[in-house]
Amino acid sequence: MTGPGEIPQVRPRVAVSSCLLGEPVRFNGGHSRDRFLSGELDPYVDWVRVCPEMELGLGTPRETLRLERSPEGPRLVTRRTRTDLTDGMTDLAVRRAHALDVDGYVFKAKSPSCGLHGIPVYAGQAAVDRRGVGVFAAGVLAAHPLLPVEDEGRLHDALLRETFVERIFAHARLRALFESDWRPRDLVAFHSRHKMQLLAHDPGAYREAGRVVAGAGTRPREELAADYARIFGTALVQKARVGRNVNVLQHCLGMVSDALDTVRRADLTEVIAAYQAGQVPLSVPAALLRHHARGQEAAYVRDQTFFSPYPQELRLRNHVPA
Repeated sequence: MTGPGEIPQVRPRVAVSSCLLGEPVRFNGGHSRDRFLSGELDPYVDWVRVCPEMELGLGTPRETLRLERSPEGPRLVTRRTRTDLTDGMTDLAVRRAHALDVDGYVFKAKSPSCGLHGIPVYAGQAAVDRRGVGVFAAGVLAAHPLLPVEDEGRLHDALLRETFVERIFAHARLRALFESDWRPRDLVAFHSRHKMQLLAHDPGAYREAGRVVAGAGTRPREELAADYARIFGTALVQKARVGRNVNVLQHCLGMVSDALDTVRRADLTEVIAAYQAGQVPLSVPAALLRHHARGQEAAYVRDQTFFSPYPQELRLRNHVPA
């Protein structure tokens, strides 16, 4: 049970290329199981498994595909029989995207249907462009430009992994709010809990969201929800860099500083500086500051989602910033 004004813990719904969870749907009848997705993250999310090639009826094993250059843009073509699958895959992407109700999507890297980055586009036997996007992925992105998306290759990077996981949990909390019988006061409470998280990502969007929430009781709910969701999603697209995290930590320290003795204030100032210098991970000053906020019953600081944006067991803030 959660108390008044508290945001419940919500399991994100995440679409995923099903081969990444070990399903044998690859072109060669195999899979591409990803250890982070199928292991560490699996207990905390609800997966929506998608394999566009199988849904298109290609089966497995199957002929390999590639993107080929054309005047109308890249075409998705089978390598041996030269079958053009572009229109069918595009239609499938539109249908899937229309029905998609998820908090994020993990695509298969390097796939001509699902890849997000750097897919080769061929002319004859030569790759003439290596900036292509998979046909299915492009359709989903066009329909959901603010949806948190990544491929499993980029999730091997500690910062990109942390950012993606933070976004899907934030997206899930907002979805849960707007799926409930919410009132303007509930959005005000939600925003209050997320202020420091938004500030760490995008100070401009933080201020814009504050203006929207200030007028929450004067606008139709649907219009209010759409505006807030757009600003919230836009803010979280921006990565929370070290400087902005430091700004938030110092901001929160200022809110509890009067209740701390000289030694504890100095300790917090020192560990924030160590994080800024790349000597300790964000988890160190964040845990220490939240501990002191709890001790002093500084509820506003203690309850900020900045300090616990996803389950602590994932340990995603334990990397030292570059």
